[in-house]
Amino acid sequence: MKKLASILAFAALAVVLWSCGQGKNKATETAAVKPDSSNAGLRLQPGFSALKVAENTGSPRHIVVTPQGDIYVKLSAPVGGKGILRLRDTNGDGRAEETTGFGNYGGTGIAIKKNYLYASSDEEVFRYKLNDKGEVTNPDQPEKTIMGLISKGQHSSKSITLDDAGNIYVNIGAYSNSCQEQDRTKGSKGMMPCPILEKAGGIWQFSADKLNQSYPEGTKYATGLRNVVGLDWNTQLNQLFVMQHGRDQLHDLFPELYDDKASAELPAECMYALKKGDNAGWPYIYYDQLQHKKIMAPEYGGDGKKEGGQDAIDPVVAFPGHLAPNGLLFYTANQFPARYKNGAFIAFHGSWNRAPLPQAGYFVVFVPFENGKPTGKWEIFADGFSGVATVDAAHGAQHRPCGLAQGPDGSLYVTDDLKGTIYRIIYR
Repeated sequence: MKKLASILAFAALAVVLWSCGQGKNKATETAAVKPDSSNAGLRLQPGFSALKVAENTGSPRHIVVTPQGDIYVKLSAPVGGKGILRLRDTNGDGRAEETTGFGNYGGTGIAIKKNYLYASSDEEVFRYKLNDKGEVTNPDQPEKTIMGLISKGQHSSKSITLDDAGNIYVNIGAYSNSCQEQDRTKGSKGMMPCPILEKAGGIWQFSADKLNQSYPEGTKYATGLRNVVGLDWNTQLNQLFVMQHGRDQLHDLFPELYDDKASAELPAECMYALKKGDNAGWPYIYYDQLQHKKIMAPEYGGDGKKEGGQDAIDPVVAFPGHLAPNGLLFYTANQFPARYKNGAFIAFHGSWNRAPLPQAGYFVVFVPFENGKPTGKWEIFADGFSGVATVDAAHGAQHRPCGLAQGPDGSLYVTDDLKGTIYRIIYR
């Protein structure tokens, strides 16, 4: 009996120790996280609060969070020779006490899939092996999965996302505003056909597991997209969604057709649901969210009213012009109220070219979805990043939202690539 009692006691102790061990990574818990008294300067929907996880990190673009709670951030330019930061909360208060880095290149894209961390420069995509703690095991020896992508100084960021079938999707932005013979030149006609579309202005699909791929190994998945910074894979529809940056300078380039107010409002920033082979119409058309029509671009004979793009897809959501959507995330966690489940969060970086109207954007919006499709109007979810009531100048904002990530507890993380702040939004 004594032997049996000892065995039972030992088993009970083991259960207690095991139970304690399951909660030892406090970075994945929300209960101990205390929001900032001012909600980090943000205006949020009721029930939500926010804190600053880190500040002055450089220029953080896209962001991911491991199941263990570590944060990996891609910087647009290296800081101290490090282009990827790993932030770690060591005491469970929601703030990063430990910062390390690796990767001597700048860029935008970063993603996690099947124990690999993927990160992009403006010409290449690398991957790093993750151990069972979510830590990179080869920080100085990444595998190069994709190389030789076009980067000509305009719309050069290579944003990435992955599906569940072993594919990686890369934005290759058009190195032009509207494919004019002389880019951004008053009255210059558009090239027909646009030669840029051969290797840019769309989304390319590659294998996530093969090394040293370039254009010959990839597939032009979708075309006619001027520039996509925010993109995400919708697991409900098993489909790629992207946010396009619309073209600029309608009034500057064609003042006889557009006044400055129309140029400030048009064209729409569009969310597209893409299938292989889709064409969104750039540079030949743009989407007018006021007329709810695809309009022929003035470089190709348009007058602001003539419709075009019969072979081009329609957006699933159209937002006001020049807000610069830089982050897209479908929320799949359970911390937020049920209406947010499977809906889309979009980080708008903010405009530079809406004069004579005030500059706009600088917020995170939410679009409700059901069964993979939008079911209601978009709404501002988090505002106040700009730090001022009205942004009159092109560079008048104090913070500019860029990347979005979902934490293991369901928190929403937002990067600010102007002052280097990382925000965390929680719901109680």
